[in-house]
Amino acid sequence: MDLRDIVVLLNGSARDDIALNVAARLARRNDAHLTGLCPLEPQVPGDVPFALGGYSDLWTLPDIAARIDRQTGGNAASIQERFRVLLAREGIRGDWWTTTGSPMPAILRRTQATDLVVAGQTDPDTPSPDMPRNLAEDVLMGAGRPLLLIPYAGRFETIGTNVLVGWTPTREAARALHDAIPLFAPGAKITVLTIGTSATPSGLAPPLPTDIVRHLTRHGLDAVAARTVITDGLRPSDALLDYAADLGSDLLVTGGYGHSRTREMVMGGVTRDLLRHMTLPVLMSH
Repeated sequence: MDLRDIVVLLNGSARDDIALNVAARLARRNDAHLTGLCPLEPQVPGDVPFALGGYSDLWTLPDIAARIDRQTGGNAASIQERFRVLLAREGIRGDWWTTTGSPMPAILRRTQATDLVVAGQTDPDTPSPDMPRNLAEDVLMGAGRPLLLIPYAGRFETIGTNVLVGWTPTREAARALHDAIPLFAPGAKITVLTIGTSATPSGLAPPLPTDIVRHLTRHGLDAVAARTVITDGLRPSDALLDYAADLGSDLLVTGGYGHSRTREMVMGGVTRDLLRHMTLPVLMSH
C-alpha cells in the first residue's frame, strides 16, 4: 500500500528543515498529502520575575496571558511560513495544524488518521522549550501509526534504498516491518537481522529469519537474512547501529517498546537507547 497521508511534527528548531525535507521527499514519491503538525506549549516570558509554581493566579493576569499567547502564536506562525514555502516550491498538497498546551487526545486523533508520522529526534544539547516533552514517544505509543524518526545530526538524502530490519519474533517487530514496506524504494536492498547473545544456551546463534525473507520476496523485494551474536556488555541497540553502519543503510526498522516504557526507563531497552543514540533514520511501530 502506498503512502497517501503523511504528518510531520515541527517545533521551530534548526533541525526542522531536515525532517521536513525527508517528509516532503516521501510525499513526492507517493503523491501523498502532507500535514504540518505544530503542537507548542506556552512559554512564560523570560522577564517574568517569579515562578509559576508559587503563583497559581498568574494566568488570570490579562497582560501576562496575552504576552504568552502572542509569543506562542508568533513561533507557530514562523514555523507555518517555512512549511507553506516548501509546499509551494515542491508542488506538494498539504495543510497546517497547530495547537497550544498539551492536548494529547487531539494530537493522537490527528496522527491516528495518517499513514506515517515523521519527527525529528530531540537534540539533548538544544531541546525545544516549546515542544511538549516526550511527544514523539507519546505518539508512538498512542497513535497506532508508524513513526519515522530523523536523527538530530547529519543529512539524509535517501530513505529506504538500503534497509536494515532489526528482527525479533514479536508483534511490534512484525508490525514495524509491514509498516515499513511503503518506504522501501524501488530496487531496495533489505537485510533482516536477528541478534543473539552469548548468554543464550550453548552460545548458539539465533535461527535465521528465513520465513520473513520469503515473505518479503513474495512482495518482489530483494531481501536477505542475517544473524549475529553479541557478547555481554554490548547493547543490542549498538549492535544494530554498528551493523547498519557496516552496510551503509539509510533506514533502520524495528519494533518500539516491546516492554512498558516504565520498565525500559528502569531496566534500559533497545527503543530507549535508539531514541537517544540513533545515527540513521529509524522507523518504529508499537
